[in-house]
Amino acid sequence: MQALILVVDDEPKIVRLARDYLEKDGFRVLSAGDGPTALAMARSEKPNLIVLDIMLPGMDGWEVCRRLRAETDTPIIMLTARIEESDQVVGLELGADDYVTKPFSPRLLVARVRAVLRRAQGQVKALRVVRFGGLEIDLQGRRAELNGQPLPLTPNEFKLLALLARHPGQTLTREQLLDELHGAAYPSFDRSIDSHIKNLRRKLGAGPAQPASIETVYGVGYRLSLAT
Repeated sequence: MQALILVVDDEPKIVRLARDYLEKDGFRVLSAGDGPTALAMARSEKPNLIVLDIMLPGMDGWEVCRRLRAETDTPIIMLTARIEESDQVVGLELGADDYVTKPFSPRLLVARVRAVLRRAQGQVKALRVVRFGGLEIDLQGRRAELNGQPLPLTPNEFKLLALLARHPGQTLTREQLLDELHGAAYPSFDRSIDSHIKNLRRKLGAGPAQPASIETVYGVGYRLSLAT
């Protein structure tokens, strides 16, 4: 069965355009015109991917994204007329997987949808729980524990820690970490990774009671190691 896409926009012309091209490419499409309806449909219909506008009546796209990310890892592409970098960063920090700026080429949107779906499918692992040192990471439930205690993480912190834990002792480049969060099209010079790593280190703590630590490999990237 083809993937189900939820298109959320309050402009009927945009919805029709996206629907026409996505359906021509074989996708099934649902649509919503406001934030609360989008949230309800995402919960009830469980789409494979959501194309989500920022400026929506009732509840903006950022809030919809934030609420969904607390519940699910369904891929989200933000669709926006805003071109400011800060707006794009906010969406990505909330856990969106990509963004497309209006006006957009419908063929580009379809290509982005396919790319994000491929990336999401490639991240699905048979292994549901990763354990390393005192860490236990539930990949499906999107929960992490440290020494048996819940470890509160943002969506992007969870993605990074899960990736590092799936490759213990292996150095991952900043580009690999950025690709996990935002896809290969995101600028490799972005410094948000450093901020996420700093926050993760603070949450993991230090000392013998916290056996896992994130090490910097200068000029390359980061790795998760057993603390010594």
